[in-house]
Amino acid sequence: MNLLEIVQAKPFHGFERENPHTHINNFKRITSTLKFSDVPNNVIKLMMFPYSLEGTARVWYDKEPPNSILTWDDLVNKFVNQFFPPSKTTHLKNEISRFTQKFEETFGEAWERFKEMLRACPHHGFTELTQIDTFYNGLNLNDQDSLNAAAGGNLLSKTTREALNIIENKSKVRYSRNKSNVSRVNTNSREISSKTDERIDKLADQILTLVEIFSKKVVTPATIKTVEESCVICGDAHTYYNCNTTDSNQSSVCAAMGTYNQVAPPNRASN
Repeated sequence: MNLLEIVQAKPFHGFERENPHTHINNFKRITSTLKFSDVPNNVIKLMMFPYSLEGTARVWYDKEPPNSILTWDDLVNKFVNQFFPPSKTTHLKNEISRFTQKFEETFGEAWERFKEMLRACPHHGFTELTQIDTFYNGLNLNDQDSLNAAAGGNLLSKTTREALNIIENKSKVRYSRNKSNVSRVNTNSREISSKTDERIDKLADQILTLVEIFSKKVVTPATIKTVEESCVICGDAHTYYNCNTTDSNQSSVCAAMGTYNQVAPPNRASN
């Protein structure tokens, strides 16, 4: 693959998501190894750069007035101002200044997001000390205390290099551990939920079994017949002491039938 093919492999289209600073850096890295005797490297870059553009970006380059781009610096400034205007730089710088750790965002995730914000705005102008101060003040209290403990005091009292090392080390350790813990918690939750469902199903089966057993054992009580009274004297449906045919010979008759009772019947006057 020759140089022209390499340059055209990853063209810049002018999309919103594309960063012209990144494209310039990649282009410079590719063309830096190309050497021609008596030909300055900047001249080579001026000649090759149009081939790295496509779509809107190439239309912009072709519309530039003649002799408006004479040096490599002219090209870079015009290109960046066109696709990364000062208003965008101001917006991104404000976003960096207002950095705040998100709810439930781990320390490692917050640090990676902050670095990505810095990369998205290469000309932000923030010193390393200002970057550390902005990131530290945007963290929640627990992570601030953790950084201070790792620093053996106040993190901001350390040198820039020491503070960055502490942040990087904490980011790698805590980020890996948090991800592992989250995975373990999710796995345990699924196992507990599965076991609970199994227990509920077994309990439901047991209840149904018991209901079937009891329903088979329950016997419908037989109909109880009413005991009808019968007089031993006349055979009618009444007690013997309420019999109208009873006479003075009742006691002897009852005695002869084996039903003699020496106790006077209730509510009956003796003859």
